[in-house]
Amino acid sequence: MLRDALVLSLGYNATLVTLGAAILGCSAGIAGSFLYLRKNALISDAISHATLPGLGLAFMLASSLGFDGRSLIVLLVGAGFSAALGLMAVSWLTHMTRLEKDAAIGAVLSVFFGFGVVVLTIVQNNPSGSQAGLEGFLLGSTAGMLLNESFLILLTSLVAFALLVIFYRPITLVSFDEGYARSIGISVRLVDYLILAVALVVTVIGMKIVGLILIVALLIIPSVSARFWSDKAHRIVILSGIFGALSGYVGSAVSAVSLGLPTGPIIVLCSTAVFVVSFLFAPRRGILSSMIKSLRFEQTLHLAQGLLAIAQEQPIYEAKTLRILKRKGYLRRDSVPTQLGYARAQKTLLNERRWAYWINHHNGTQGPHTHQISTLIDIEQKLTPDQISLIDQGLANAQEGRLA
Repeated sequence: MLRDALVLSLGYNATLVTLGAAILGCSAGIAGSFLYLRKNALISDAISHATLPGLGLAFMLASSLGFDGRSLIVLLVGAGFSAALGLMAVSWLTHMTRLEKDAAIGAVLSVFFGFGVVVLTIVQNNPSGSQAGLEGFLLGSTAGMLLNESFLILLTSLVAFALLVIFYRPITLVSFDEGYARSIGISVRLVDYLILAVALVVTVIGMKIVGLILIVALLIIPSVSARFWSDKAHRIVILSGIFGALSGYVGSAVSAVSLGLPTGPIIVLCSTAVFVVSFLFAPRRGILSSMIKSLRFEQTLHLAQGLLAIAQEQPIYEAKTLRILKRKGYLRRDSVPTQLGYARAQKTLLNERRWAYWINHHNGTQGPHTHQISTLIDIEQKLTPDQISLIDQGLANAQEGRLA
């Protein structure tokens, strides 16, 4: 059954929801990556919470005027208007008062969400609003989604995605080098407004699938996951889009074949699974990689200390150092150095002198300047052959000067 959902064989509506969720996830991941890189991730929380009063008021206004208050277009327009007011309130509080941005965001999201809960309660207590289904926007709901609503979410997600692709270069420049972006004529304020506008659009259209409470997770988690895999902007943005699309696609497919499971939380859980995998297994920043690097560093440190002790004919008391030296073949079982051990110890002692000479005579201006005992094992990877030859020549001249 899940296979049918993944290969889009459950009908038009399920297919559109799945594709819409995937494109929404991609757009949210890319938009969230720029929010993350601009250190403005918390603003997405204010946007999502500020949509709630707009939903209720739009339903009440449309119903009072004789229109269908449950129309997705009506509800999304109301939510977008309310979210825009929330963003304006955050901007005003940040620039016109002494409040920091995080305090302004906290105040706005609390007030708007509280007001939204009150409005939602009034709607639910009204006979005409008891069946409005607005509570589905809190955690997401696709079970009763109509075909035209799926098309609306799909097309709006594509528009948001297209905006991010078209304006990728100025957004990237502003995110990483604001000063340079200003110098070449890019308006930083307009770019920030564009990022916030796309985030607002993604938040509003994502409420039907993910819900206004959880849409912030789809904006932030993919970008945080991507950061574990790369330091380069374009890779982070691409990976954020891929992770968001994968979460939306798989999450909506799982929800489609699981009776009673809401779509939003499933998508967020899929996104969380991607984060956990990235957190644990990313090759450079993952926990497993860090543990392996730490273990290798510790072993290299013990090895260097043991070889220096052999070269200087000093006793070795550390049991772990003895085990490493024996495993490498530098010590016999009775802890007596082997011929290979003596040779490697002399090389390590020479490397220590090389490092000392480099630090003292070149002041680290042409290469590494931090003296770490662990680097004595792989000095050839820290300095170039020309640099090592220069050091050896200096050591030889110094030796000749002492003899003279």
